[in-house]
Amino acid sequence: MSSNLEKILIKNNKILAVKNKESLEKALETKAKIIFLLNSNICSIEESTREIKACGKMSFIHLDMIEGLNSKDNSALDFLKENTYADGIITTKAQVAKYAKKIGFSVILRCFLIDSLSLTTTLKLLREPYIDAIEILPGVMAKIIEKISKESSIPIIAGGLISDEEDVEIALKSGAVAISTTKLNIID
Repeated sequence: MSSNLEKILIKNNKILAVKNKESLEKALETKAKIIFLLNSNICSIEESTREIKACGKMSFIHLDMIEGLNSKDNSALDFLKENTYADGIITTKAQVAKYAKKIGFSVILRCFLIDSLSLTTTLKLLREPYIDAIEILPGVMAKIIEKISKESSIPIIAGGLISDEEDVEIALKSGAVAISTTKLNIID
């Protein structure tokens, strides 16, 4: 676990997730210090991460959603490490996370908790040393967030369906150290 990333998440507990160039431009003007790039493509990712870095913010690329790169192939990660300004990656794939950590990225494992089997699998993954933080989706599951936070010291980010300040407060009180949202009004 990266205690440095955990400290950053605790201090900057509202993360803006962007889906397109327009939402990125708006995000750059907010107080958010961490930006998740949810949708991107091989042609624009360098520029987007450069703009984020130039504004003094951190960027995490959702690797599984980059058009033009095969996220199952380690060469995609090598390309991103050499050709972008990204601080880290987000992925749903444990093997991808492991290689990303090996080459120096901070790693956020994104987990969709839809049933008890996915919860059990997630709890097993939290023992792995290559995960810096975990993003639990949907992020409005206070009871599950609390359970995971009690069983692991890995920082939790609650994402998905976070739509107002009440959702933020509940997620943070349940044990998440940060939230991610596409809602600009929550950040400012």
